[in-house]
Parts: sequence; C-alpha cells; structure tokens
Amino acid sequence: MVFSLSSDHGFLSSPPQGQLSQALNILSDRATEAKEFLVQLRNMVQHIQENGVEFEACLVAQCDALIDALNRRKAQLLTRVNNEHEHKLKVVRDQISHCTVKLRQTTGLMEYCLEVIKENDPSGFLQISDALIRRVHMTEGQWGKGTLTPRMTSDFDLTLDSGPLLQTIHQLDFIQMKVPSAPMLQLEECCTINNSATLSWKQPPLSTIAVDGYILELDDGNGGQFREVYVGTETICTVDGLHYNSTYMSRVKAFNASGVGQYSKTLAMQTSEIAWFTFDPASAHPDIILSNDNLTVTCNSYDDRVVMGNSGFSRGVHYWEITVDRYDNHPDPAFGVARVDVLKDVMLGKDDRAWAMYVDNNRSWFMHNNSHTNRTDGGVSEEATVGVLLDFTRGILIFLINDEQQGPVAFEGIEGLYYPAVSLNRNVQVTLHTGLPIPDFYTPEEADLSGSVC
Repeated sequence: MVFSLSSDHGFLSSPPQGQLSQALNILSDRATEAKEFLVQLRNMVQHIQENGVEFEACLVAQCDALIDALNRRKAQLLTRVNNEHEHKLKVVRDQISHCTVKLRQTTGLMEYCLEVIKENDPSGFLQISDALIRRVHMTEGQWGKGTLTPRMTSDFDLTLDSGPLLQTIHQLDFIQMKVPSAPMLQLEECCTINNSATLSWKQPPLSTIAVDGYILELDDGNGGQFREVYVGTETICTVDGLHYNSTYMSRVKAFNASGVGQYSKTLAMQTSEIAWFTFDPASAHPDIILSNDNLTVTCNSYDDRVVMGNSGFSRGVHYWEITVDRYDNHPDPAFGVARVDVLKDVMLGKDDRAWAMYVDNNRSWFMHNNSHTNRTDGGVSEEATVGVLLDFTRGILIFLINDEQQGPVAFEGIEGLYYPAVSLNRNVQVTLHTGLPIPDFYTPEEADLSGSVC
C-alpha cells in the first residue's frame, strides 16, 4: 500500500481512495451479514408457522383426550346414579308389596270378625271368640314400630365433588416439556491430579430450559462401558480412586421432569503415570504415630501395628521405597501390600489379606496368611532402603533391599485392589518415598518369574 505524508497532521496516511475502498469493504461485509440474517429470519417465520400449526394440533388433541376422559368418567358416575336409582325403587317396591299383603290379610280378618259379631248364636261365639281375639292381637302386633316407616328415602345421597377438577381445569397451563440441552464441558477447569479427575461443565449460554440435575459418567479407563459416578445438581465433580496411568473417557448429561438430555462431547482424562501417595492416618492402628506430612511413621507399642497408604492400585507397574530411619533392638518390620480390610494389630502378612516381606538385621522372609517362605540372607539397619515393586502386568510382587532384589519373585497371581502397607513397633521408624520411576534393571515383559530379575 502507498502512503503519503499529510502536511496538516504530520502523520502517514493512506490516500482517500484507499480509505473509501476499505470502508466499502467493511460495509460490504455488513451487508452480506444482513442478507444472511434476513434469510435466517425468513426461515424462522416458516418454522414458526409450521411449529404453530403442529402445536395447535397437539393442544387440540390433548384437550380432546381430557374431554374423552371426562366423558368416560361421566358415564361411570351415571352408572352409579342409575344403580342407586334402581336400588331405591326395589326397596320401596318390596316394601309396598309386603305392606299390601299384610293389609289384605288384616282387612280380611277384620271383615270376618265383624260377621262373627253379627251372629245371634252366643254359644257358637263363645267357642271361637278367644281364638279370634288372639289372632286379632297377633295381627295387630305385626304392625309394630317401624312397619309403617319407609325403608328408603327419596333423596339421592350422592354429591358430586367437582371442585378439585374445576380447580385443575383453571390451573391447566403450559409447562416446560423439553429435555435440557447437552452440557458443555469447561476444558479449562477439567484436570487430573494423581489418580483423581475433576470435571466441570455448564449449560449452553442461550439455553433457557430448566435443569433439575446432571449425570456424570466415566468408562473404566480401558475402553470399557460407561458408568454413573455422580448424580446431582452441582456442575463440578472430583472422582477419586481411579487407576493410575489410564485414560478415562468422560461425559455428562442433564435431566429435568421431561426426561434426560443428550450427552456432552466426550473428554479424555489421563491419570498420572507415577503414583504419589502418603501413609493414611484413617487406615492406621491407633498406636501408629505419623509425622512429616504423613510420610514418616513409627509406633508407641512394642507390638506390631499396621498402616496403609492412601492410594490403592489395581493396574499398571508401581514402585516405592521406604528408608529405615531408626532400628533398635533388632525388631522385625514388614513391608508389602494389603487389602483394605487387613488386620491392623498383627504383623503384616499374618492374615490372608496381606502379602509382605518381614526382615531383621540378618535375613528376610516372605509371608502371607502366616506362611513363611524363602528365607534370604541380608537384613536391614539404619539408613537401609526397602523397595517394593508391584507389577499388575505380570501379576507379581518383588522386594528389594538397598537396590538389590531380595530373594526370588515374592508372590505371583497378584490381581485386584491393593494398598501399600507396613507393620512396625516402637523400635523402628521409617519414611516413605513415592513418585519413583521403575528401577532400571526391571523390564516387565522380560521378567523371569522363577528367579531374580537383575
């Protein structure tokens, strides 16, 4: 572009033709946008007309259905009225028939008695008078209390309670019948930390449809089926206890009284490849003493007590180390993994819920379900380092002391959920080190399950 020097202001500027051309280009863009907008509005007019006809037809059909339901109910109520009508007539007619028969019998007796009284034969009258008197008294007694009282009223004891229906009809109105739009995941607020994933979402900016809650779903981190992990009204959720080194697919949908809306776009969430964790105060025996941000542990009892890590593992390869800070009077600390319900008041490995190596100052043993195996020379002392290698790809557990594998593979067939764990007494203090890479000597695909891997 060619510029010229303006003598009026002393600034470089484009010639008038260029300024006009630039302004025309901008105006042309606005005109194009206006034409597209007019097309959009005309399409909206057509859609409004089509939707209006469809909506009116739907409204008429719904009202007709209500009228049909009211007519059916009217027929049912009329049937009840007719039944009551027939019942009343039957009762009154039965009473008329019964009273007519009795009246005929009474009238006949009265006529007979009058004829007897007219007879001039006193002796004959005396022979039947007592019997006639008894019969007259008995007949009169049949017209006792209540005989001449109607058994049925002529009124119909039915009152139609139409108030609630009339109130409902007056309240008949339009309600929101659309399911919510698909939520939008807020990528800038979604993240993973260690083996936890936090997801945040919101409704689309122009959505006016009411939302009663949300359903968050994650798969199993291995391409499996989705499962619900949260149902509620919040728009942010943190899911703990996921597998390490796994990619989870996540999605969310909204719901209201009309139903469940569409899913959001699916977001992949990658958990940490290396596990960072500490000892868990909630899992510790009461005699356990934690310090150093729950990385250092000792005990105030001479009996062995158990504490576990605050992260569980069920997939991948994991390695952590524990340094021996204090070691007095040759105790037998134990290191390994355990189920969440392991016994806390015995040495690790005494029950069937822990897999451990316990050591003294000269040797070590592997122990599970109180079975001791593979005694190996080489114990621990202060500043010693115990390594634990848990490999779910091969299903094995390996122990190291001072970077040297201690004995053969300790345990095989490892599968399920395991927590790092130790047991110790007051003569020992240890410190946990996590976030460590897999030792260089170990390659899972080439590990020899029958012996050492070094």
